[in-house]
Amino acid sequence: MNEIQTLTAPARIGDNSDGAAIEIEVRLFNSLAGYLKGRRTACRVSLPAGSCVGDILSMFQIPKSEVFLIMRNGRDLTPELGSTVRTDYRPQDGDVIALSGPVPYSWGYGAPVV
Repeated sequence: MNEIQTLTAPARIGDNSDGAAIEIEVRLFNSLAGYLKGRRTACRVSLPAGSCVGDILSMFQIPKSEVFLIMRNGRDLTPELGSTVRTDYRPQDGDVIALSGPVPYSWGYGAPVV
């Protein structure tokens, strides 16, 4: 695998974890890949304990409206078709969080699901 760059999110005010952090891998696919700004398709991210997927979106400046799929370790966090993505999930240390925009000919682009 290619070398993965490590990023660190700023600490959140009011978090009682006293500097505890988790390290996860974030992978961006399809229309979201451009938010890595020249980095490879994945990067390591250090987050304050208690952070959620919404904090990852903020870190990369990704609008929630552009995210159609969020996976944790290969499993869809929002398995209901057409429901809003789950940004409240709190990743655990070592998780791989994959984010994807819509895929052509998918429900995200308005295609009927057969």
